Amino acid sequence: MADILIIEDEEDLLMTLEYNLKNEGYQVYPFPSGEEGLDWAIQQGPPDLVILDIMLPGMSGIEVCHRLRTHARTRATPILFLSAKGEGADRVVGFELGADDYVVKPFNVRELLLRVRAILRRSGASAQLADDSLVEFGTLKMDRKKHRVWVAGQELSLTAMEFKLLDLLLTNKGWVQSRDTLLTKVWNVHNTTIQTRTVDVHVKRLREKLGSVGEAIETVRNIGYRFREHPVEEVVETGRSMGYRFRDRAPEE
Repeated sequence: MADILIIEDEEDLLMTLEYNLKNEGYQVYPFPSGEEGLDWAIQQGPPDLVILDIMLPGMSGIEVCHRLRTHARTRATPILFLSAKGEGADRVVGFELGADDYVVKPFNVRELLLRVRAILRRSGASAQLADDSLVEFGTLKMDRKKHRVWVAGQELSLTAMEFKLLDLLLTNKGWVQSRDTLLTKVWNVHNTTIQTRTVDVHVKRLREKLGSVGEAIETVRNIGYRFREHPVEEVVETGRSMGYRFRDRAPEE
């Protein structure tokens, strides 16, 4: 049965939705904040549907929606907005933001369940979109199905582990991956001091093979690694008494 993520800060409503959706046989993951729900969606998901309150404390539902729509793992995930604002203009804005449906509070729970069922039925054929085989990041191109990678049109020779490592980091770009997580998901082993060094060695080799794109793999001190969300653009700097020049490399953080 489908996995449904609920992000709603009203405790009573969150519990009501969780109870009724579980009774329908869905696997439900409830969170009271946008930050927690977004983290779960990207790290543990993607879910089959997100029920998202617009007016959330901290990170708003609008920001959560934007991040879900721009991340490779969740960009095709259906989103159902919940809002106390029911004017026509508010609904239009909701759909423009990327919502698949818009429900105004207070609402009939039975009607909501029918809407959930309809969304899941419609999205069944598009569920595979979140796993697109062809990925692009600046001059980097990856074909997951064929296990091939190119940088600036030149094909790279990656080992199976290097390919899996790159795939994991690129899929979760913007999010830190600890060494333990990389060991578990790439090597299928538990952490030891020696094995964590293995991660560092493979990251170093992968960076070298990726050339300038390798700079997108950032080291997060004492934790692990993170792939930048956006490609590094060339930066113009002032040359002493000479005018301007382009840096050969992006500045280290």
